[in-house]
Amino acid sequence: MEILVLGGTAWVGREVSRRALERGHGVTCLARGESGEAAEGAELVVADRREPGAYDALAGREWDAVVEVSWQPGFVRGALEALGAKARHWTYVSSGNVYASQAEVGADESAGLMTPTGLDEVGRELYGEAKAACELASVAAVGDRLLIARAGLIGGPGDVSGRTGYWAARAAREPEAPLLVPDEPELPTRVVDVRDLVDWILDSAEKGLTGAYDTVGPSVALGEWIALSRAAAGHTGPVVPAGSAWLLEQGVTEFMGPESLPLWIVAEDWAGFQARSGAAAAAAGLRQRPRTEVIADTLAWEREQGLDRERRAGLTPTREAELLGLLGK
Repeated sequence: MEILVLGGTAWVGREVSRRALERGHGVTCLARGESGEAAEGAELVVADRREPGAYDALAGREWDAVVEVSWQPGFVRGALEALGAKARHWTYVSSGNVYASQAEVGADESAGLMTPTGLDEVGRELYGEAKAACELASVAAVGDRLLIARAGLIGGPGDVSGRTGYWAARAAREPEAPLLVPDEPELPTRVVDVRDLVDWILDSAEKGLTGAYDTVGPSVALGEWIALSRAAAGHTGPVVPAGSAWLLEQGVTEFMGPESLPLWIVAEDWAGFQARSGAAAAAAGLRQRPRTEVIADTLAWEREQGLDRERRAGLTPTREAELLGLLGK
């Protein structure tokens, strides 16, 4: 197959390129090239999608599959206008953030979507509305050839957000020290390994699968995720649970970002975010590798990046020590 990846130099797009090349496909990436390098063996077409003529270098070429990862509606609409008629199959990598409500546990693809933004380019505060607008544009242009992958939390090696690697990296950084955890061991997590997501996207393109699917990982309790992370890291120190109400009072952030406890969400209006069904994607062939493998491989990548580096998600050592001190630990 000849595959065009719109992007291809950042994490998910590069993984699509790399694994497609391993399957023997030809891969072209259209990107500015500022987020990193394209996978070895891929053709990189350097273009700024904000500029007129961004797709001119691809004029006259046709594609067996196109994979789009952008969340900027203007970029997506421009690509569809220039390339939509030249693709046998089109995949839009969307997000579970497109849903109007995140409160329902076990919800599926029939749930209502957010009102799409009418803007061409937006900030993170309109991420869900932007993804909804990108889906709408894709359906209008290539609906009969379109696969929408509404990804949940994507994890595994390369997760620069720091969310899915935090617990293993923290356990490895101080394997004998107390580890602060939320006292919510039964909270669900649903991490889809980037490699499993990408393999499913490529399988689907090869088969011509269409439709919208919630591509989420298997349901694993937060306590189990932390236990597996400790085991992978060889953590033998004590585990110190803290109540959610107390953590919130101390200003600890849920799920992501600086001074957070990743994967922990107790807000009722987000109770379903990590608890979507995922049954349709599983029935359509989405396979999940063991969580032990996901965590071990992510920890190996975290070690390569440096366990002491500044992180995008998780508590800093100083802040964790302060909180443990308040708990008398």
